Amino acid sequence: MLTKYGSFTDEQLLEHVQQNSEEAFTELYHRFWKKLFVVAANKLQDKAVAEELAQDLLADVWQRRHSIRITTTLQAYMAVSMKYKIIDYLAHLNHRQKYQAYIQSTGTSLDHGTEKWLNFEELRVRLEQYVNDLPEKCRLVYQLSKEQGYKNQQIAQEKGISEKTVEAHLTRALKVLRRKLSHFLFSLLF
Repeated sequence: MLTKYGSFTDEQLLEHVQQNSEEAFTELYHRFWKKLFVVAANKLQDKAVAEELAQDLLADVWQRRHSIRITTTLQAYMAVSMKYKIIDYLAHLNHRQKYQAYIQSTGTSLDHGTEKWLNFEELRVRLEQYVNDLPEKCRLVYQLSKEQGYKNQQIAQEKGISEKTVEAHLTRALKVLRRKLSHFLFSLLF
């Protein structure tokens, strides 16, 4: 099915995304997701990580839509952005492997309390980052519910939306956070 944005150039599409068009973003997403995924999967040989990096990059585009300034083509911008996402991921992985090798070679470790605190702190920072990456309405509902302890009814009244909409935002936020955090927590274990 061809959307009204299907015939737009990448640059025209980006202009509409910058004007908050979710339909234009959906077209942009469909246009670039597979390309980004394939590039990451070929470099990393890990489909789950490749999928996460592609999703993160596209989410970044939506979150930063008002401030993105592209001096080349959108395709070149996306390719370079994915390259940097991959480099950051590999650097993080390399750092973790060096740390684990150091711990094994010295036969010492931080005391378990300190190690647990560091893992918790890293988890807290990641959670905060992932919450900030949520779509705005979803993020605000999540923060009111989970960080400020509001009940769904209170959130609905404050935001002028139905309780069902509050529940939908919370469900979406929890699904996204669970997916992103499960990968992070798995990496802590191994």
